[in-house]
Amino acid sequence: MNAYDEYMKGIVRPMRQELVDAGFNELTTAEDVNEFMASAKGVSLVVINSVCGCAAGLARPAVRQAIEEVKPDHLVTVFAGQDREATAQMRGFFEEVPASSPSIAVLRDGQLEYFIPREQIEGYPVEQITEHLTGVLKQACAQ
Repeated sequence: MNAYDEYMKGIVRPMRQELVDAGFNELTTAEDVNEFMASAKGVSLVVINSVCGCAAGLARPAVRQAIEEVKPDHLVTVFAGQDREATAQMRGFFEEVPASSPSIAVLRDGQLEYFIPREQIEGYPVEQITEHLTGVLKQACAQ
């Protein structure tokens, strides 16, 4: 591993840990994604994590707050720009939406039910994103 890769691993460690500490399972390889998607029954919340400021200040805090109120069956995350193969593999399961990070997907039995792209995260107050996601999760988990 070169010095840049080592440096980036150190930088993103707390960004990864924030979601792991909230109960998310980190999928770091394409195989991890395939295994998860092959067995994902019920409602899954997928966070495509990122190093950007809107992930740190908006997406991750909103997700953590939303799942305190409504917890889906599965919580998983891939890290864009870091775990490239895993992120590409996950995005392949919902190709109908443009790639975006950070972003949040709600799946039912592995099928995309709802998607919140970066454009609906960046520039919005964390409370509004939390409310949006909480409403989506309430509806998805009630079915």
